[in-house]
Amino acid sequence: MAHCPYCGTPIYDNESYCVYCGEKLPADLSERVHPDYFNGFNRWWLLPMVVLLLSIISLGSTYFIMEQKTVTAQAKFHTGEQIALEGNYSKAKDYFKAAEMLTHQFPAASQNKQFMKIALQVQSYIDEARNQTYNHQYQSSLETLTAAEELLTNYNGEVVRNLIEDIVLLRNNTKVDQLQQTMEDKPSIEELKSLLWQADSIPTDAAKKITKQIREQIVAHSFSNANERLKQKQFSKARSFVEEGLRYAPNSNKLQSLKTTIEKGKTAFETAQQNRIEQAINAAEKEREKNQTDAVKVTSLEATINEFGDLVIKGKIKSVATVPINSVSLSYILVNGSGEKVLSNEVYSYPDTLYPGETGNVEFTHYDVQNSFNVKVDKVKWFLE
Repeated sequence: MAHCPYCGTPIYDNESYCVYCGEKLPADLSERVHPDYFNGFNRWWLLPMVVLLLSIISLGSTYFIMEQKTVTAQAKFHTGEQIALEGNYSKAKDYFKAAEMLTHQFPAASQNKQFMKIALQVQSYIDEARNQTYNHQYQSSLETLTAAEELLTNYNGEVVRNLIEDIVLLRNNTKVDQLQQTMEDKPSIEELKSLLWQADSIPTDAAKKITKQIREQIVAHSFSNANERLKQKQFSKARSFVEEGLRYAPNSNKLQSLKTTIEKGKTAFETAQQNRIEQAINAAEKEREKNQTDAVKVTSLEATINEFGDLVIKGKIKSVATVPINSVSLSYILVNGSGEKVLSNEVYSYPDTLYPGETGNVEFTHYDVQNSFNVKVDKVKWFLE
């Protein structure tokens, strides 16, 4: 039996071309099949059936494989999302890449894979900034964090929020460390005023502590200068120092009380009440000579060195008068270990008005005195209502 040399199909007698593949047949093919050979049973219809069946099986297998790949890709995608939320961006990128390779119709996996590259770069900047902060390179650290934040400008989502939180936390800590180092260098009052707004803008407990320290220094400086001007009857300058201090510490009872004292002193001065005031001072002096605590009793007075190396005078006074008294001033002297007088000063108490039995406070900071001295009461003055 002769067969087509190209496709193997049986060849009929007298055929010049293969009925199946259409190729021209050699003339010397022997033992060709006679047409009557297939009259009993025609098997040519089996070929298209077999081809159809194989096609169906092939398509079904392909669909099943693609479906399984899609399921696997989705699983890897979700795993990558969870790992990314845990901060392991390199491993998450591998999962998104695997999901992308399983199916070419997965744009979310491609986008997340690309974002993981951004996240890794941002994390690299954060690590670099953390190292710069550790090495006291605060400005470089803040610039690095700004660069990291700019990379996330066009992105959103939970991973972005986590990265932003890390950036903000490190930025706040860096600013606090920078402020603490600046405070150790004992900045001037003008510098402290600028630092106050920086510290007050940082929402951390450490920054709040620094803010409180700065305000205390500003209040002490304003009070001391205003008190000096008040003693010299320079009421406008004294009020200017107090109001400047209240700009930075509006809730300071100490400055508010001194402001009231200044206003009262200014009114007395402008309304020609100086004679009455002098008489009250003289009467108080005579009374002090007779009995030093007839109107005011000094219950405590001490001199200590604060954390900034300045000498601070603190004390308490108590009214033992029978009528309200106001504008109480305490004069004191500082003596060394040999009992020699170093300097004297006068400071007004707060609150301005003391009613019978009430206690007032006195406080003064000597910025130009760096040594510890003993403090002694010289005299106490007050005004009667």
